[in-house]
Amino acid sequence: MNQDLQNIPVEHDDEINAKILAISEDLLQGFQENPFESIAEQSGVPLEIVIERIQAMLKAGVIRRVRQTLLATKLAHGALVAWKLPEDKLNAAFEFMAKKDPFSGHVVIRSTDSAISGSHYRLWTTLKVPQGRTLEEHADKLKAMLGAEKYLLMPAHGVFTLGVGHVRRKKLEPGAKVDTPAEMMTTTVVDLNDEQWKVLLQIKAELTVDEIGSDFWAERAAAINMPLDKFFEIAKQLNEQKVIGRFSTFLEHVKPSQAGKKVTRFNGLFHWAVPKGMELKAGSEVGRHHCMTHCYWREGGPEFGNVNIMGVVHGTEKDKVMEHKAAIDKHLESIGIPVSYTNVFWGGRSEIKPSEISPVIFDEWHAKY
Repeated sequence: MNQDLQNIPVEHDDEINAKILAISEDLLQGFQENPFESIAEQSGVPLEIVIERIQAMLKAGVIRRVRQTLLATKLAHGALVAWKLPEDKLNAAFEFMAKKDPFSGHVVIRSTDSAISGSHYRLWTTLKVPQGRTLEEHADKLKAMLGAEKYLLMPAHGVFTLGVGHVRRKKLEPGAKVDTPAEMMTTTVVDLNDEQWKVLLQIKAELTVDEIGSDFWAERAAAINMPLDKFFEIAKQLNEQKVIGRFSTFLEHVKPSQAGKKVTRFNGLFHWAVPKGMELKAGSEVGRHHCMTHCYWREGGPEFGNVNIMGVVHGTEKDKVMEHKAAIDKHLESIGIPVSYTNVFWGGRSEIKPSEISPVIFDEWHAKY
């Protein structure tokens, strides 16, 4: 590691850091044998500077984690969950799911600008459970423990967009989109053998500051007594099975940096209800917009206006986030996709962490609680 990281600029809006982050946040798709070399090549920043800056940003907490991501929808049963809780139990439920439930990933308290359909569901989480377990089993346990009145499970039927890229998206104009509709990724769970699981667990582990720029894959292979070429061979199999996501530097986009800077201030969970049979087309059209960090086909049912397309947009200005939504609304109308219901659930207090998918840890957690 560099002898002295103290004097290296660590803010996300530093010119060099922004060049690095524009690539490293979400443009390295699939398994990466040499991720830092790829970041250097695509950003135009020399490799030694890339390594030094990412180390410094991670140590300073500007980057909260560096890891090869998985497409957990392919590995475990998952859903977005909306929780209805008494107001006096809301923060305690947030604390528990954020700190003591490894199967709840994104934990967010949300609100709407007016009291409309579903606005009394304030706590939103993502939930994953290992193969062979059920979402209801875990959600029922949480409901009883936390005093929730009700929960709604909204598993994804398809994924159109999944990637963050806050720095890259900062200067986007409303309506900016790719030339063709987004392709929908399925959520069919894949069966893996024991050897593939061993490699997968090594792949998904977060990198330490000292691992950045090192021969870390060789060390990960050695940890499971596997030759590196075989490790890479199995990693490529997993890539072909579409269980590997992207290699990413995840920015701390909720809490301010030591200098008081925030990557983003607002995140809106957008809802659209489109006619049955048009979900694929609508999701593909929403997902092609560059502003979308996530876009899914999920069924919310009557309490959420029968919403079936959901997506997230982040921004530093609320009005700008709404301009992005207005541009998407206009686009859907222009191509003949009617919307019977739409809404925005604004994110407030939040904790973002990867969801655990180990059956061993699941059984230990349920035995404990």
